[in-house]
Amino acid sequence: MTRRDFLQAAALAAAAAAPLGAARAQGEARRSGLHLFSKPLQWLGYDALAETVAAAGLGGIDLAVRPKGHVEPERVGEDLPRAVEAARRQGLKVEMMVTAFTAADEPHAERVLKTAAQCGIRYYRMGYLKYDEALGVEGSIESNRKVMAGLEALNRACGIVGCYQNHFAWNDGLFGGPVWDIHAMLKGLDPQWVGCQYDVRHAVAETAGSWGAGLKLVAPYIRCTCLKDFLWAKPKGKWIPDNVFAGEGMVPWDRYFKLLKDLKIGGPASVHCEWELFTKEEQALPEAERRKLAVERIRRDGDFFAAHYAKCGLTAG
Repeated sequence: MTRRDFLQAAALAAAAAAPLGAARAQGEARRSGLHLFSKPLQWLGYDALAETVAAAGLGGIDLAVRPKGHVEPERVGEDLPRAVEAARRQGLKVEMMVTAFTAADEPHAERVLKTAAQCGIRYYRMGYLKYDEALGVEGSIESNRKVMAGLEALNRACGIVGCYQNHFAWNDGLFGGPVWDIHAMLKGLDPQWVGCQYDVRHAVAETAGSWGAGLKLVAPYIRCTCLKDFLWAKPKGKWIPDNVFAGEGMVPWDRYFKLLKDLKIGGPASVHCEWELFTKEEQALPEAERRKLAVERIRRDGDFFAAHYAKCGLTAG
């Protein structure tokens, strides 16, 4: 073989390997810190849940540890270690969970948080707070800051970070719609133990074009994120943000990921596949067939977000 032949052969081999290398890199990015929120798969047991998430190509599970979730709070000591172990047998992380707690003194709160920390879970999402009409906006912020201070102390004692999610406000009573109220509530508290779980879908639905300013404001408190897309719909005569496959909606993903990079926002990300997983006809299929459909559809969103992380040189986690 001449030197020219050798170089040509080497170039061809490199070209053939490049797509595989890119796919592997994308797979690694996807599996590192992209967790699937377990809500749409609550019809599966722990082993089947873990197998389905692994087959869909995500890297972890964001477990629902709340009433009617995958783990009931009163059974956390027995069931949470089982769920985490099932995930780890499939090579998955469980660094996130979703709770309904809104105060440190709620029943089961301390036990759930301690057990979660012992299982290696690093972040949990809280339940939602409200505005108190009697206190007004500023009074509600001050009242909710006291609630967060109590959770900050409990989180520090348990060794876990509590995060409040911004959410599209379907009425004037929900706290955390405009994002600036979360910043005002958390200001002065320690982001090592209490912070924000930023949800760009809800931010865009809430403020349309100015969501980036809110993201910049709350960035120092963002410890983890949520990923999903939406379109405005009017199914029953009332406009609502309706969940759709990632990339088919109104979230400007290039702008979002550029801001993540510019603001150096890290932490694991929870992929929320809250669009309709099955049609009515598909819901009647055997579990094995529904799992195959779920894998295909969830993988679509996972691949989309993994590609965006890779594109901007970021890794979730």
